[in-house]
Amino acid sequence: MRRLAPLVGRSRAIPAARSHAGADPPLEVRRRNQALSRLIRSGRLREARWFFDALLDHRSVVSWNCMIGGYVRHRELAEARKLFDEMPRRDVVSWNSILAGYALSRDPGELEEACCLFQRMPTRDIISWNTMITGYARNGRMEEAMQLFGRMPDANVVSWNTVITGYLGVGDDRRAVELFDRMPIRDASSLNALVSGLIHNNKLEEAEELLLGKRRKAKVIDGAIDAYNTLIAGYAQQGKVEEAKRLFDSIPHGPYQDAEVDAKKMHREVRSFERNVVSWNSMIMCYVKAGDILAARALFNEMPEKDLVTWNTMIAAYTQASAMDEAEALFQEMPNPDIWTCNSMICGFAQKGQVGRARGIFNEMPQKSIVSWNTMIAGYEQNGDYDGAIDLFASMLVAGERPDRHTLSSVLSACAGHAKLLLGNKVHQLITKTIIPDIPINNALITMYSRCGKLMDAKAIFDGMGSQRNVVTWNAMIGGYAQHGQARKALELFEEMKRRCIRPTYITFISILNACVHAGLVAEGRREFDSMVNEFRIAPKVEHYASLVDLIGRHGHLKDAMEVINNMTVKPDKAVWGALLGACRVHNDVALAQVAAEALVEIEPESSAPYVLLHNMHVDEGKWDNATEIRKTMDKNRVVKQPGYSWIEMHNRVHIFVSGDTSHPSSHEIFSLIESCNRHIRDSQLDKFISSLPLMSGNPTVTCKAKSRTLEAPTPTNISMNSEPDREKKGTPASPAIALASKVLPVPGGPTRSTPFGILAPTAANFSGDFRNSTISLKSCFASSTPATSSKAGLDISAMATIPFSNRSTFFTAPSFRYSKNLE
Repeated sequence: MRRLAPLVGRSRAIPAARSHAGADPPLEVRRRNQALSRLIRSGRLREARWFFDALLDHRSVVSWNCMIGGYVRHRELAEARKLFDEMPRRDVVSWNSILAGYALSRDPGELEEACCLFQRMPTRDIISWNTMITGYARNGRMEEAMQLFGRMPDANVVSWNTVITGYLGVGDDRRAVELFDRMPIRDASSLNALVSGLIHNNKLEEAEELLLGKRRKAKVIDGAIDAYNTLIAGYAQQGKVEEAKRLFDSIPHGPYQDAEVDAKKMHREVRSFERNVVSWNSMIMCYVKAGDILAARALFNEMPEKDLVTWNTMIAAYTQASAMDEAEALFQEMPNPDIWTCNSMICGFAQKGQVGRARGIFNEMPQKSIVSWNTMIAGYEQNGDYDGAIDLFASMLVAGERPDRHTLSSVLSACAGHAKLLLGNKVHQLITKTIIPDIPINNALITMYSRCGKLMDAKAIFDGMGSQRNVVTWNAMIGGYAQHGQARKALELFEEMKRRCIRPTYITFISILNACVHAGLVAEGRREFDSMVNEFRIAPKVEHYASLVDLIGRHGHLKDAMEVINNMTVKPDKAVWGALLGACRVHNDVALAQVAAEALVEIEPESSAPYVLLHNMHVDEGKWDNATEIRKTMDKNRVVKQPGYSWIEMHNRVHIFVSGDTSHPSSHEIFSLIESCNRHIRDSQLDKFISSLPLMSGNPTVTCKAKSRTLEAPTPTNISMNSEPDREKKGTPASPAIALASKVLPVPGGPTRSTPFGILAPTAANFSGDFRNSTISLKSCFASSTPATSSKAGLDISAMATIPFSNRSTFFTAPSFRYSKNLE
């Protein structure tokens, strides 16, 4: 507004003599109208109206027409009509502007108003007639359009093209071709419009016959190559490669000379007709869409001249096929890669898991678009590098780039993956301040709050969506309940989902089966599995079988679990065999455990998990020779146990611990606290009390992280291979214990947290490891000295937080786990 003030001020400060004469200087008038036009073209309609009103008596007809045209383009017809009615003096442009606003609408009432305006017009030009004909044609009223077309004093090419397109729009191809043949003068747009209409009506053969027929009659129209290219693209859309290639081959490589010889005047017209770069690009795209990259590349190599579209089409073909070596070779060869090219390469590398190479291209980009930032952030998130996604998001904000919905959705997913509730809350606040949340954003918020344990917040967003909820919304909420052990709520929500006729997907049943596993609902789990197969006709995936095996096996039905594996319609993977192995560990079935372990070793020879679990089972039975043989087999196969690690967020800092880690500044205090806890548990005999509790059946999400790569395995990888007494003497605390202990100790740079004896579980503790069996539940605070008084101290068995431990061991020497749950 301030920048407009000087110009408006000058318009008001015109000398009185000139105002009295009633004529502003032409330059001044033109400057004001140009300023008004710039505001309208940039979409600043409110500022344009302010400027227009400030002109007062210095408005010209051009000023009025400019403002009316701006309202019409932004579909504010009421304001446009009001200005039109207030206009002191109108010209044909004024009438045509308001006429176009009503005539080009799809509203029948507004078309009738346009007809009234057309009848009232004092003078009409060719634009007036064409506008009304276009209005009738767009609304399918071809009879009125043709009546008006017949009354026109002088129809031009636009008039003919309009009625031809109108007939094509109502499916009357024969009438459209007849009118085309009657045209006194045709141009490239006429032929291209006819071919495009025939393609839209799925009349590709008729379109080709039309083009070839003109060729046979030596009536090739200037610019006909555009129609040929359009038809090649039409064949490509329908996957008709042979037809497209035939048409492409019919276009000459070099100039095509078409001569019309007049016998009387001996007049010769020479017209050029040859392949252009669009022809080549259309044919290459046809091959790409058909999945024939080799043919596309052969044509690419044969092409005499290439443009940006050519290079980008070929590179995109390689990235979509995950052939990143070929894509990178072309990328290096490309003369001037643009932003689109770089974005395609970033996406391709990210999809293949090569995030580092994607980041290298991202860093080298001289200019980055919002798509570049979104692609890179999504690449980090989809590959599990949540810290990378969050760090890049922070860099994006520092760079002054405004995040959009796609950015915020990816960042929310990263917060959910890392259970970063504080950051997730901040992103939620940013969303409420910058955009109106749509369905994908709300779904991402539900997932984030569910993963962080804030189920009430997730449910509030879920309820607030109302009728906008889609199947992803329901899956997110059901998955949240399932993840946090609230199986009954998950099943109730699933029943409500079916009552509302929302068809569940395979993801829905994964969550439902996991909920049944956590709650030990064997009958319900089997019923839902049968419902998925028989009622909803969803083919079971390996994830469904893994949950079903886990559910059945943990309740002692090991033969039934093995029968499920034998009857699987897909090949069992490590999750399925791991579930069976975990069940065998719980119920001490060594023979079946041996079968499961051998299957796991075959799938992942480098994994130590099956060896360790079998070793511990033999140790529990006192079969030391067998245990020693397993250890020797591990050494022979060079299998090394990978230590798990855990991390915990305190005071906006993330602390990472490895089993037996002593690098933390507070390691001495942490280890002292762990030893104190173990001593207190032994003295109070709380370990015997906990060992007497029934093991909860569950299938926690577990992740083992080693060497910066995420691996999944179903069994423990870092359980001590000593007996329990030896483990007590020589074992070092595992990473979850260290992380938990650090929570109750003063953190350097942070406030001291004094607590009564016990371990207060952190608000965001993450235990990374791979452990699927022998999960027991403990209250987060051991405030009691004896089991007899545990109930008074608040040890509520029905509301215990799940904390994994090695089998029958209450000492803090458990393997590492991933654990993301808010405990109070």
